Amino acid sequence: MKAAVLDIKGKDTGRKVSLNKAIYEIEPNDHAVYLDVKQYLANQRQGTHKSKERAEITGSTRKIKKQKGTGTARSGSIKSPIFRGGGRIFGPRPRNYSFKLNKKLKALARKSAFTMKAKEKAIVVLEDFTFEVPKTSSYSEMLSNLGFDGKKNFISPWRFK
Repeated sequence: MKAAVLDIKGKDTGRKVSLNKAIYEIEPNDHAVYLDVKQYLANQRQGTHKSKERAEITGSTRKIKKQKGTGTARSGSIKSPIFRGGGRIFGPRPRNYSFKLNKKLKALARKSAFTMKAKEKAIVVLEDFTFEVPKTSSYSEMLSNLGFDGKKNFISPWRFK
């Protein structure tokens, strides 16, 4: 599979780069991509939700009314979940939502995503670019020239000298 090479102004240079077949031309595995996205979203969850249960409510433990003779159901404590202001029966508890994926499955998911993008012709290769002055405005101008307005992924192998 070939990808066109563009300069920082968004113009086609006429050159083509061949993409690695081991990464960009595999059979995409949709379920692996689904699991990778699911793991990413689960790891973003904070998991700090909590409600007070019967034992954590502030209040007296005295018996509300006598056991018999009132004509209503027996009740022992104001903290009971059936009373207003009482504790929650099975409320949420803080927990960690993250889960583990195998390294090979994560690698397969990334390769599958790259393959899907390559088939959609959504991969752009840039010429080596340099800025006169390292400013955010020049960088954002380059991104808008390339059509990267909005939410896009931009992968760049930066070289440190």
